[in-house]
Amino acid sequence: MGKIASLEYFRVPPRWLFVKITDDAGNVGWGEASLEGHSQTVEGCLDAWFDQYKGLEADDVEHIWQLSWRAGFYRGGPVFMSALAGIDIALWDLKARKIGLPIWQLLGGKLRTKLKVYAWIGGDRPADVEAQALARRSQGFRAVKMNGTEDLGWLDSPSALDDCVQRLKTVKALGMDAGIDFHGRVHKPMAKQLAKLLEPHQPLFIEEPLLSEHIGGIQALSKLTACPIALGERLHSRWDVRPFLEAGCVDILQPDISHVGGISEMRRIAAMAETYDVALAPHCPLGPIALAANVQVDIVTANFAIQEMSLGIHYNSTGQDLNTYIKNPEVWKVTDGYIDIPNGPGLGIEIDEDQVRSLSTDCKAWISPGFTGPGAEIREW
Repeated sequence: MGKIASLEYFRVPPRWLFVKITDDAGNVGWGEASLEGHSQTVEGCLDAWFDQYKGLEADDVEHIWQLSWRAGFYRGGPVFMSALAGIDIALWDLKARKIGLPIWQLLGGKLRTKLKVYAWIGGDRPADVEAQALARRSQGFRAVKMNGTEDLGWLDSPSALDDCVQRLKTVKALGMDAGIDFHGRVHKPMAKQLAKLLEPHQPLFIEEPLLSEHIGGIQALSKLTACPIALGERLHSRWDVRPFLEAGCVDILQPDISHVGGISEMRRIAAMAETYDVALAPHCPLGPIALAANVQVDIVTANFAIQEMSLGIHYNSTGQDLNTYIKNPEVWKVTDGYIDIPNGPGLGIEIDEDQVRSLSTDCKAWISPGFTGPGAEIREW
């Protein structure tokens, strides 16, 4: 056993927040608490918890999770759960690394030897997807995801949807599958039309066809289309997920491990989804620690379907990417649409701490982009 001796966090480019926990025997674990566009608020939450958790047993991962959830009266939400995720992932990494095993061994052992993955193309204002899809195929990917549209009005011209259909057809013609992310920027009058237009071309899924606060609208839309509906990045606990499962309006659940309280809660959400015959495809346009944590859960999850990877995603425009902060980038090698499961201790990645500390110096917080319509109205990004 070892008691928590120090807790640190590092804001690093392009938009990630790493957490390091060290126990009094010198054992170390790394987590990721990235919440895109809201780093400072998560850092404030971590500051508060760090003061409280020094001296606690680092091995008592579930106790610390429950303490975080139940002892503070207020709970849930993106900021709280992202901070908790950073701590939870780091504690799992520390515990498994200390005994020399991958986390998936502590979670019951592997159900598979490789994991299906996909990558992004197209950017926020999607264009030129054929060249980008071919580049992804050359990297080993067999599936991609792209934004469905640019910004849209609540009721826009139907012609604004034509490009999305053509882009899906273009990627499918290359022999690749493509998920279409509505990104919550498409409102109900347009989402109904777009889902119908895409259906004959068989997208892998349509993601966030409406914002998650509109569960009734998503339920109604699910009855209008055969396209698999994916969502979950803006749901932050099993309690948030439950009504969507009960409503039968989601086919593929996409919780983000850095937004749902880490490995511990992701495991519980995955098990809930399995009882409703809903697949798990974790959301992860984030950093290498979040991806590594997802991979550990994917390996032991019966209803796992496919894993998002942020390799080369358009947000990584500052020059930093998945491989910037790790010493063993070979873990992300994609072959015929799959990555092999990692067998190294803990998360299975080796953090380049010198690089983390260097690039965290004076790192500015990432600010979410926004869209403005022709009348200067704010639109969903």
